Amino acid sequence: MAKQQWVADASHSELGFKIRHLMITNINGKFNNFTVNAETEEEDFMTAKVRVAVDIDSISTGSADRDKHLRSPDFFDVNTYKEIIFETTKYESVDNDGSYELYGDLTIRGITKNIKLAVEFGGVVKDPWGNTRAGFTINGKINRKDFGLTWNAATEAGGVMVGDEVKIYGEVQLIKKQ
Repeated sequence: MAKQQWVADASHSELGFKIRHLMITNINGKFNNFTVNAETEEEDFMTAKVRVAVDIDSISTGSADRDKHLRSPDFFDVNTYKEIIFETTKYESVDNDGSYELYGDLTIRGITKNIKLAVEFGGVVKDPWGNTRAGFTINGKINRKDFGLTWNAATEAGGVMVGDEVKIYGEVQLIKKQ
């Protein structure tokens, strides 16, 4: 079988997160700069070796002050840790319709944990310019404290400022390298 190389189309892909703020609403954020590289046997994504590298400094939540705080040593510490890395370790088919569970090693702040993501495979198509593309919707959740992201503040009512569970999501289009 021939090995195929794939890369993310950054203009048609997004990696983001959602976390509770003051335990009453969610704050959304995303990373504007990241790479996804995949290698498959033919076009069988159940054989894929995937590596995602996220530029932490590209974090965007819609608030410059919050983004600055997230880049600080209280959270991601971008002066020490430049990237978030995810590398696949295993796939499990959930159904025969393109849904599966993807397992991989996620590294944040130098701490690596194996996580599980739900993936919906959107299919493979040829675009009008002759490129072969594959699409994926990805969802999962992690506990931020597992990765050393422990900063928090108590509220007057006895709650906390930032939730522990982080929902992560992605819409990723891969383009097959020629």
